[in-house]
Amino acid sequence: MAISSPKSHSGVMAILRSLSSMAVSVGALALFLVVASLILVSYPVGLSLRGYLLGEDHLSKAVPIALSDNLTKLLTSPPGPLQNGQQDMVIKQPLSRHEMPDNPEVPTTLSSGRTVEMGAANSSGSSDSTDIVELSSSSPSGTFDHSGNTNAGNSDDGSVSTNSTSTLATVPSVPSESSEKAISASSNSTLGVGTLPSASSDTAEKVDSASSNSTPAVVTPPPASSDHAKKVNPGSCDLYHGKWIYDAAGPLYTNNSCPIITQMQNCQGNGRPDKDYENWRWKPEQCDLPRFDARKFLELMRGKTLAFIGDSVARNQMESMMCILWQVEVPKNRGNRRMQRWYFRSTSTSIVRIWSSWLVHSTPEPFQSIPEGVTKVHLDIPDETFMEFLPRFDVLVLSSGHWFAKQSAYILNNTIVGGQLWWPKGMGKMKINNIEAFGISVETIMTAIASHPNFTNLAIVRSFSPDHYEGGAWNTGGSCTGKVRPVTEVVRNGFTSIMHEKQVTGFERAVKKARKGAKLRLMDITEPFGYRADGHPGPYRSLDPNKLTKRGPNGEPPPQDCLHWCMPGPIDTWNEILLEIIRRDFEGA
Repeated sequence: MAISSPKSHSGVMAILRSLSSMAVSVGALALFLVVASLILVSYPVGLSLRGYLLGEDHLSKAVPIALSDNLTKLLTSPPGPLQNGQQDMVIKQPLSRHEMPDNPEVPTTLSSGRTVEMGAANSSGSSDSTDIVELSSSSPSGTFDHSGNTNAGNSDDGSVSTNSTSTLATVPSVPSESSEKAISASSNSTLGVGTLPSASSDTAEKVDSASSNSTPAVVTPPPASSDHAKKVNPGSCDLYHGKWIYDAAGPLYTNNSCPIITQMQNCQGNGRPDKDYENWRWKPEQCDLPRFDARKFLELMRGKTLAFIGDSVARNQMESMMCILWQVEVPKNRGNRRMQRWYFRSTSTSIVRIWSSWLVHSTPEPFQSIPEGVTKVHLDIPDETFMEFLPRFDVLVLSSGHWFAKQSAYILNNTIVGGQLWWPKGMGKMKINNIEAFGISVETIMTAIASHPNFTNLAIVRSFSPDHYEGGAWNTGGSCTGKVRPVTEVVRNGFTSIMHEKQVTGFERAVKKARKGAKLRLMDITEPFGYRADGHPGPYRSLDPNKLTKRGPNGEPPPQDCLHWCMPGPIDTWNEILLEIIRRDFEGA
């Protein structure tokens, strides 16, 4: 029997050991590759290496801000110190509520098969969590008695003769803001979200402290209503008769996410305890008014300029527009002493505001027997402070009326024809009171705009903004304290009613005289907003911790503002209506 030699046996063993070593090596390599792959997936080397080499100062830091649709959007900014007290903030891919997969939108037909994407807000009131306030479309009750309250008789030429100063001529003036004419904006500077403009920099810390609890809690919007709007022609759908519906989706922005709110209108920052006034939306009877789409607005206004011209209520609306747009893009401040101007680089869109108390020419300069200190208002001459810029504007929104309650003298054809809180006995009968003067001023400015040889764009008159001083005027015990939701029946204000009437009359006269193709529009918000006594700052006008907010021992109300509007608040609806007017004009609807 042959026996293998020791030499051949050792050779076999060597081969087996080599194969075992190779198998172990291959297994170890495979295990290493599996573990390494898991590590690479979980912890990207590139990001870690970048952070190691550059340091955390070079990495963007996410800063959450609360926005109107209760979604948190991220702004990126360097965490280091600010330069020159300012900070560039860039919104990274902001999400609209329409882009969220868990909040499907329902296309709501406006008319003629045209659809507008709406947020998931209940517009029918079918949800248990939705309250509805109906607006009456019937004629207003308690109509103002023109002759009884003004002691005036209308002559054939439309003028008003009075035996003495009109009763309405004693209406006290509304509060003024001395800073309006001293607007100065630094050129080519950018305000970042959370950065207050220079005029309010001394109160920035107080604003942040006072409004730290004003961000609304996250609320899931109610399911979209299945009650679709009636199919009507979009150009004929009446936007001004409808109802206020509660919208749990909340406002379009918060006082914390907009840095340019005038402090007197920052109601939450000033300590107002209730918030429901922010959550009501306007629902026209015949169609839906879409929730403001900031990106659609900027696209519609690509390369164009929107100008707000008028008084402090015009400023109120302009700031509302800016706050809405600020949520998708931080604009550049390109204003100067003559106008505020904000520029949105993504679409080369500009938003402008120019102060004009009366919209017609006014001067403190001496004129005949009118004493110094009484403003001279030339009712037949347009205000040159903004008319020289008119050809630069693509959309113009005009606001006026409240200054006609202030002391002034009225001049037509270089003749003194009337006054407010001023009329010497020796001058005989007053031909024109402040109410008639307002109507004439509207006709004058709209006629001048319609006939301007270098302006063929869209001009919109925003109708008289109703105040809600109940029980008196702003300085005689009038109050809107305690109003926390829309009223179900408007308490008619005689002054507001007749001012609105004269404004509409002046506008209609200008339309009749306008050349063919002139684009004059009336944005008639007076009636719908007569229901929103809850939307004013009331006593919450400042950061003063010692301000009075309750009635005194004898029932006297605290000092308050029932003319301007809280931000956010009902005034944001003005800009939703404005966007719809612009859309109809630009898209030919």
